[in-house]
Amino acid sequence: MTRDEDPTTAIVRPTPESEAELAFEGALRPKNLAEFVGQEKVRAQLQLLLDAARMQNRTPDHILLAGPPGLGKTTLAMIVAEESGHPLRISSGPAIQHAGDLAAVLSSLVPGEILFIDEIHRMARSAEEMLYLAMEDFRIDIMVGKGAGATSIPLDLAPFTLIGATTRSGLLPNPLRDRFGFTAHLEFYETHELEEVLVRASRLLALEIASDATAEIAGRSRGTPRIANRLLRRVRDYALVHDTDGLHAVHAALELYDVDELGLDRLDRAVLSAILARFDGGPVGLNTLAVSVGEESETIESVVEPFLVRVGLLTRTPRGRVATKAAWRHLGMTQESPGLFGDDL
Repeated sequence: MTRDEDPTTAIVRPTPESEAELAFEGALRPKNLAEFVGQEKVRAQLQLLLDAARMQNRTPDHILLAGPPGLGKTTLAMIVAEESGHPLRISSGPAIQHAGDLAAVLSSLVPGEILFIDEIHRMARSAEEMLYLAMEDFRIDIMVGKGAGATSIPLDLAPFTLIGATTRSGLLPNPLRDRFGFTAHLEFYETHELEEVLVRASRLLALEIASDATAEIAGRSRGTPRIANRLLRRVRDYALVHDTDGLHAVHAALELYDVDELGLDRLDRAVLSAILARFDGGPVGLNTLAVSVGEESETIESVVEPFLVRVGLLTRTPRGRVATKAAWRHLGMTQESPGLFGDDL
């Protein structure tokens, strides 16, 4: 491993030996709650739930993890399985499109197994209804035959713990949501928490990064550990290829990948620019805005808008999307007159 002379601003570039990290995501995932950075309230609640289940020699209650992408829902599911000492089965809502798909998974579970279903709100309705009985009574009813001759055969299941993860908890039907014994709402990370994430990741990736560079990356990571780790790797790659380091490497790498000082990327700025330049700051309807930037309206609504609203660059009104004064300042533009669009919400 090589190191530049000034250790206060140096990013140490890895040797070929340290380049043997083959599974980045797996390597960076914490293995227990003590290693997990941030989400203190959720960690304390999960620890209590697991300790109580262990003391009573039973499976932990069903757990629903809700929150935006990249905050650690899958990682927490793996930690619950690890700390409870039970195997983990991973599936996803889009993969369970029939009740038979869910029945096949549930009937093969061993006692105490953890079943993790990502994007659980995207399961088929028939599978959701089967899941109600499975979560409550650990059994399912399988229909054999059709019409008047159809017969319901009850099938007992091994006790298991379901962990559901969702980015849109409002889409879960109330009967399913109520059957979870514990619901955790994950929040966006503060900058100092992301700095801790980056310090841990740099240690695992055999990097040494100065505090000013860590703070710069954390400030552009949109409050999301997954983004912070991804940006760290891009900075590492830039430092390695261009034989540079420190804050200069951070600025150059993130400029190359279109990530500005607030964490806005190309699509974020395209949306803001369209609202400001083409629609005089808004209001503008979602469909019109999506067409103007060449993206699907669902992408704008679920990927771009939440962050722009959270950082105060965009507001949603009954007439459409409106850019704030901060958006005009951030893009260095001057407001001239209000827009007249916004009739296609």
